[in-house]
Amino acid sequence: MKKLLISASVCLFSIAAMAQQTQWYLQDKTDNTAGISVERTYRELLKDRKPTPVVVAVIDGGIDTTHEDLRRILWVNPKEIAGNGKDDDKNGYVDDIHGWNFIGGKDGRNVSYETAEVTRLYVQLKPKYEGKDRKSLKPDEQKEYDQYVKAKEEVEKNQSKYKAEYQGIGQFYSQYSSAVENLKKALHVTKLDTLTLRKAADTLSDAAMKRPVLGVLRLLRQQGAPDADVVLGELEKYNEQLKSRAEYNYNPDFDARSIVGDNPNDLNQRDYGNADIAGPRPDHGTHVAGIIAGDRTNNLGIMGVADAVRIMGVRAVPDGDERDKDVANAIRYAVDNGAQIINMSFGKDYSPQRKAVEDAERYALSKGVLMVHAAGNDGKDIDTAANYPAPRFMDGTAIPNVITVGASAEPNNAELIASFSNYGKQNVDVFAPGKDIYSTVPGSKYENNSGTSMASPVVAGVAAVLKAYFPKLTYADIKRIILQSATPYTTKVTRPESNDLVAFNTLSKTGGIVNLYEAVKLALAQEAASGKGK
Repeated sequence: MKKLLISASVCLFSIAAMAQQTQWYLQDKTDNTAGISVERTYRELLKDRKPTPVVVAVIDGGIDTTHEDLRRILWVNPKEIAGNGKDDDKNGYVDDIHGWNFIGGKDGRNVSYETAEVTRLYVQLKPKYEGKDRKSLKPDEQKEYDQYVKAKEEVEKNQSKYKAEYQGIGQFYSQYSSAVENLKKALHVTKLDTLTLRKAADTLSDAAMKRPVLGVLRLLRQQGAPDADVVLGELEKYNEQLKSRAEYNYNPDFDARSIVGDNPNDLNQRDYGNADIAGPRPDHGTHVAGIIAGDRTNNLGIMGVADAVRIMGVRAVPDGDERDKDVANAIRYAVDNGAQIINMSFGKDYSPQRKAVEDAERYALSKGVLMVHAAGNDGKDIDTAANYPAPRFMDGTAIPNVITVGASAEPNNAELIASFSNYGKQNVDVFAPGKDIYSTVPGSKYENNSGTSMASPVVAGVAAVLKAYFPKLTYADIKRIILQSATPYTTKVTRPESNDLVAFNTLSKTGGIVNLYEAVKLALAQEAASGKGK
């Protein structure tokens, strides 16, 4: 279970980010801003070229298919007739118009919350080892017993921790919400912004009234938030995160899988789920989809990195740890139904059915499909720390068709690496903007979110641009071009989870941040060298 996740994906939200509502990452790289030069690329390098639409699968927690900036760019299964209850294209999935949902039941219900993988491991091993003496066990059982003890300790520790935090934040949320509502009534306003609160603090003579005004004003300044409702919204999200962990993720008695109705241990089973690719909480996947391909032609909201994409939604990531079986089936579904690029903004610390995922990744490799994966938000070196799906096969070889992405921030200073981002000289390929990323959220709304979950779709978007405008490029060509064209930075940055200053270029294979302009230049050069230029 990664820290500060939404819908179990690798994502971190910041109240302070709400103050900034721009797509800084699309801007050109400058001495101060580590943008990826998207607008310049379209303006200077691609203006006379016509793209071929590319299908990008988003394996996530759900996508709002009604969003004003996503409706036009959704993948539509050309051989399926919507709503007739039949598997028209005989692919094994009924009414999969925009994709498929592997964490739903055939009766239309959907999994929202799930347990952490460590909780499932504890539940699995408890009947066998609870109350046993390690010395009485066989050597191979002792190894499994040690797993059980470790899992039990982690589950009990986290359950206790999150219950306490949930209770504390819940109380604060309730008190803050009440104070905001009372102040609005007393001051006869509908919004408590900093200007309103400052004026009230300067004019009020009633000390009992002045205290909550100063308290709310102080909190807004600390968080860099424009008004009290923004803080309230973020507190509500955080409260929901803690509730998820306290009541579901680390609760051994919680079982959500009965909703799906499959046998979770049957790795060969694929005919389960439903066609609802939104699910009950599509916040995370909607944000990811917008980063990749938010409609660039409708003059609304945001613009995605890529302008010729069809987004295929594959729901496999609940609020809790995704199951290896679902991830494997999601990859296979995407490949079989024409995805050329797959974005995977999720991750976890345990992978008991890792081989099933690797078999699916090898299948994607055999079909030439590129996969882009978020590095994770634990601030760890994943050259040594576990992070799944892993960037390497179990035999230690790098997975050729996977790009692993860390998160960078806007300023070219000590904060260039996002403080939460995982890193690794061997296992993180490249960094991409992942802090304060403005994109789509359900209800045709927009928000700033942060996380390697946001960095991964930036790279998936770059890959989609290359494939759309240079369709002869293979997955290997695209990966090589993205890595070779990354802008190297030697800036001294604060290594995550430490106070150490290190050179940015020591934290990944490339030592750089993706740059669309430089990537397209490389693609143009390759095209010219091959004698196929226009």
